[in-house]
Amino acid sequence: MEPHLLTSPDIFQHVRMIMGMVIGLSMTRLLTGLVRIIQHPNQTRIYPVHIGWVLTLLLMLMHFWWWELWLIELSVWTFETYLFLILYAIVLFFLSAFLFPDTISDYNDYEDFFIRRRKWFFSFFAVTVLFDLIDTLIKGRAHYAMFSIEYWFRVPVYLVLCSAAIVFTNRRFHMGFVTIGLLYEISWIVRHFEKLS
Repeated sequence: MEPHLLTSPDIFQHVRMIMGMVIGLSMTRLLTGLVRIIQHPNQTRIYPVHIGWVLTLLLMLMHFWWWELWLIELSVWTFETYLFLILYAIVLFFLSAFLFPDTISDYNDYEDFFIRRRKWFFSFFAVTVLFDLIDTLIKGRAHYAMFSIEYWFRVPVYLVLCSAAIVFTNRRFHMGFVTIGLLYEISWIVRHFEKLS
């Protein structure tokens, strides 16, 4: 009797289950936070920049789950690849937790909370940009070639903007960053990820 050999799609399904659990926790955190704001609108004053990043991160989480399907084509799976993907999902969970902590009683409102905790949020956001770069390279030359020169422009621009967001508390800058970031993310998904093929 020959031993059963696992194929790449078999391994991918196994890894995808673990990633899905972590992504599910992230989405639960964000959605619960939004529901809490709706349920108790007078409890804490909302901050449009904070809500903008919540919506951006929800979109990023859905996009992450969507684009990781390309890993089914990965011919060789290693523990390092598996660990990297789990860490990527964990970083996304941390971003979700930074947007909605267990309590914000130590802060005046969501604006005060977001501005005071921005260093953590944007440091981890910058890490997701680097993780995305590694993830793209793992999928192979053909995968990252489909993004053209725009991808290699996108990565450093996001890193610079995250660095500026860590340093500056200017409300207009933060509003501009989240607005342009959300619109660009929608454009990026529509142009490159509408169909998985």
